[in-house]
Amino acid sequence: MLAGCSHTPTKPADNTKFQYLLDRHAAWTENKVDTLPPLPNEQDLIPFDVSNNTPLHFAVDGKSLSVGSDGVVRYTIVVTTPSGARNVNYEGIRCDNYEWKLYAGLNADHDGWDRTVANDWTRIENGNLNAYQAALYQDYFCSSKTPTGKAKAIVDNMRMHRTATSQMQ
Repeated sequence: MLAGCSHTPTKPADNTKFQYLLDRHAAWTENKVDTLPPLPNEQDLIPFDVSNNTPLHFAVDGKSLSVGSDGVVRYTIVVTTPSGARNVNYEGIRCDNYEWKLYAGLNADHDGWDRTVANDWTRIENGNLNAYQAALYQDYFCSSKTPTGKAKAIVDNMRMHRTATSQMQ
């Protein structure tokens, strides 16, 4: 009769797997990029500074800039050498984790996009003379791991050369 009343002690709950609700990260899903923007026009390019030590000139096509519901700022970048050669890419920057992605580059005929050059999300490099993604992330696109605003606000800030640090002063 006493055997029926015996109680096997239970183990205490494993609290090592405890996570605060705000610390939980939902699975991020990237918006699908089906259509690419038109190739940039000269009058829509907004120059920005990357480094005083680079001979290259950097500009974003203001008409191509968008902020997705996935937190990605997408834009067309035009990098020009002193001799006038240009590299034109359509890219995105994820504000939440400091990464960038190449969606397409200018094709060999210079009349459209080439998606075969696309890459996956890559960590943004800082210490490089030509680290334009880092400059865009820090100066214009992102703050506190989120986009600094809607596309129009970002474009306006770039046109007025209002960087994140200049707005803090």
